[in-house]
Amino acid sequence: QVQLYESGGGLVQAGGSLKLSCAASGRSFNMYAMGWFRQAPGKEREFVGSMDSYSGRTDYADSVKGRFTISRDKTKNSVYLQMNSLKPEDTAVYTCVADRDGNGQYSVLIDYWGQGTQVTVSS
Repeated sequence: QVQLYESGGGLVQAGGSLKLSCAASGRSFNMYAMGWFRQAPGKEREFVGSMDSYSGRTDYADSVKGRFTISRDKTKNSVYLQMNSLKPEDTAVYTCVADRDGNGQYSVLIDYWGQGTQVTVSS
């Protein structure tokens, strides 16, 4: 059974940092783009960032550029999201994704979704 399992969410004060981890199981995701989406209460789900499987190119939403960094460890079948300078508007459920044919930015193309982990940033 293929699973993406996120961890590392929690409560942090504005200006603080968190690192989310996503461990994949059930198959290798080395040939997949992997990334993160988030959904805040009452808002639509939005793309946060992704990393291409071949070039290692990363893409980020404008709202997180310069603050968030994606990395991955193919030997561990894992992807990470380092979040710095967190803001209250970053509060959301963060979900790990895997995309076989795309670049991980478009939800309609995502092949696998994790269950999500809550990130809450207090002001």
